[in-house]
Amino acid sequence: MAENDNTAEQSTSPETPLLRKGRPADPRPPASEGVAGNADPVKTDAVAPEAGQAVAAPGQDEAAAESGSVAKDAAGEESKDIEQTLAESRQRKLRLMLRQCDRVLLLDFELLALPDWPDNYTLSTARRNRDLWLFSTLLAAIVFLSGMTGFVPAWIAGGGFGAFVIILLMGVPAIRRIYTSRPSYMDLIIRRRRLLRDARKHIEHLEGKEGLVWQCARMAEFNPALKAMRFSELLALSERRSLARNMTRREHIRLYLVYLLEAEKAYSRVQQAFFEGHQRAIDKGWESVVSEPERRT
Repeated sequence: MAENDNTAEQSTSPETPLLRKGRPADPRPPASEGVAGNADPVKTDAVAPEAGQAVAAPGQDEAAAESGSVAKDAAGEESKDIEQTLAESRQRKLRLMLRQCDRVLLLDFELLALPDWPDNYTLSTARRNRDLWLFSTLLAAIVFLSGMTGFVPAWIAGGGFGAFVIILLMGVPAIRRIYTSRPSYMDLIIRRRRLLRDARKHIEHLEGKEGLVWQCARMAEFNPALKAMRFSELLALSERRSLARNMTRREHIRLYLVYLLEAEKAYSRVQQAFFEGHQRAIDKGWESVVSEPERRT
């Protein structure tokens, strides 16, 4: 009974503040509520942090989702910038190839193919006819000179002189064309030299000051045939700017022609790749890739 009286006296004593963590001071609950009244605030305090955590969790998820989307956007922008930079570099490279090798379009196939080049059989036949003419002329001159010394009769010497004059006149180009249309050995040699001279002038025009073969070698990516070992000497001479004056044989001219034909194929492929890249840049709106540099003066 005494303990109950003390409890009652404590419950009826002046109200003193009861502090709880995170909340303002609450008045002491009335004694009628007993022990059960004290249990509810504790329970509320225990549940409150959990509720706070439950409310804070969605905000954290939204922040994580937003940061993830920002990271993805940044990665996407970075990949687009890298792709644009690579496209711009490739277009610049292709444009440089087209500019440096555009002289390959000036190729004169008929001039470098040497279609009127006298073959070896025609040349050997003309050489044999020339040797026969020289032998006949020399024989007629010997007969004529023998008659002057009295070694042969005079009429034979006179016949030898007449034959010498006729054979000698047959060697004159204007008279020879009257009875035959076949060119002489000297005509074939002159024709060969003229064809070589014209081809070398054309090669010198194509090579220019920079060296066309040497510059077209970088297009080997689009035509692996340009990497063939048989073209190595042409590349070396073109790099030293001495290719034209070393073209002294028909085989050299033909090899140069073959290289330019392969370079022409590579040039068309480079041009196609450049146009495709240009159209792709237009579709994606890459102004820096589409824009062309200033023309050279």
